[in-house]
Formats: sequence, C-alpha cells, structure tokens
Amino acid sequence: MAAPKVDREYLKEIEKVRRDLRALISSKSCAPLMLRLAWHDAGTYDAKNKTGGPNGSIRNEIEYKHEANKGLKIAIDLCEEIKAKNPKITYADLYQLAGVVAVEVTGGPTIHFVPGRKDSTESPDEGRLPDAKKDASHLRDVFYRMGLSDKDIVALSGGHTLGKAHKERSGFDGAWTKDPLKFDNSYFKELLKGDDSEGLLKLPTDKALVEDPKFRSYVELYAKDEDAFFADYAMSHKKLSELGFKPPFKATAKCSALFARSVVGVAVATAVVIFSYYYEVQRRVK
Repeated sequence: MAAPKVDREYLKEIEKVRRDLRALISSKSCAPLMLRLAWHDAGTYDAKNKTGGPNGSIRNEIEYKHEANKGLKIAIDLCEEIKAKNPKITYADLYQLAGVVAVEVTGGPTIHFVPGRKDSTESPDEGRLPDAKKDASHLRDVFYRMGLSDKDIVALSGGHTLGKAHKERSGFDGAWTKDPLKFDNSYFKELLKGDDSEGLLKLPTDKALVEDPKFRSYVELYAKDEDAFFADYAMSHKKLSELGFKPPFKATAKCSALFARSVVGVAVATAVVIFSYYYEVQRRVK
C-alpha cells in the first residue's frame, strides 16, 4: 500500500486521533493493552530482509491469532472505533500513536511521534516476537534482528511497569509492579529486590536482565535514576516505532509550525488528562 500524504490535513487528523486516544485510554484503563499492541506490531521487524515492523499488519487475522498476540484483538477493535471516525490515518500510524499516548497519559515520558507509516496486508511468519520463557541470549537474538541494542532491550523492558500478565494469554499471571496503571521506574526497583518483591511477577526474561552483567548495569541505573530511564525509554520506543520506516515527506514550514503548536497543546492536554485519570483511580479506590 502507498504511504499516506502527510500534509496539513493529515497532521490535523493525527491530533484529532491523539485526543480520541487519550479519551479512550482514560475511560477504558487500557493503556497496557495499547502499548502491547504498538510493540507487537513493530516488534516483527527484520533489519536484514526489511520485512515486518510497524505497518499495521497485526490487524490481519492470521497475525493477531499468533500465540504471542493473544488478547490483542480487543485493542484492535477499540482502535477500529477511532479509525472509523478518522479514516485518513493509516492503521500503522494509529497503532503506534496509541502506544505513544498510552505511555504519556499514565505519567511516562513524551515520545516524539512522526507520522507517515504505510499499511501492509502481508504478515510475517509466527515466531518473531520475544518468548518470555527464554533467556538473555534469546532477547539479544530477537532485538538485534530488529537492529536494536542492549540498552534498548532493557529500556523497553521497563514498559512492563504497565499492566499485568494474563494466564489465558501468556500462561503467566500477575503484575510486575504495585501500580500497573502508572508508568515509572518501579519495574527496575522490583527486579533488584529479587525474591523479596512481595510476590510480583518476574518472568524468565525479566530475571535475565539482572543475571546478565551488561543488562544489569542498565537495570541498576534506571532503578536509581527515573529521569535517565524516561530519557532512554523515549528514545528506544521511538526507534521501535520507526523500524523500517522512512518519512515520505520533507516537512514544509507550514506543517512544521502546525506540529510545533500541537506539541505545546499535547503537553498541556496530557497534564490535564493525567490529573483527571489519577483522580478517578483514587476515587474508585476509596
């Protein structure tokens, strides 16, 4: 499929979709699921043969029925409601923007989003995504295939601060952190507690991060310095969301000005949404 024409109208639609995603994610408390959708659509990329990646192919039945994608049809259907209201946006841009917004509205870093991904109707063979039952060498095999680094592996693993595992989807059950709807560095703090982390989930791939010396150095850094984690996570997430993607345009001055104004708007709106989101969470708890 052809890449979308990223003009002023497309950028305006991106911002409408961003607003719709904030409302959806806040009302459904589905940030972890949306982040997983974005990761799994992008994480099939193979840097050698330039296949897979963030191209919206996860919407194909053959792909969302892969073992590693169990449960993601829920996120795909939720995104379909937004796609129906904003038909210009590609599925590839929609899914990646959903991941960006999921991080932002739960208190995580702002991730620079560049639109223009084209959709694909072709899905890669099953088996390209990480297997949580395996070790450090497996993680490197998967992420190096994408063209990512050890730092990317650990930083992106920190996204497990959101959400929980479901037995019917992965065979595992439980949350990684005490507050699975808050994006922070608590995942790394819990990893370093080892077996003293009050029964929180630790997968074999989680344990590999503290058992491997190179990975552990990043775990220790992120556990003590949340700002460092947020900065590295934002960069790694952006890299993941753009694997195999080359912006098909050169921004005009008019488009650049529109984008600059939208960034300011995003910052203000995100602050408002975060406040109302956590107010609602606290209200429900009381």
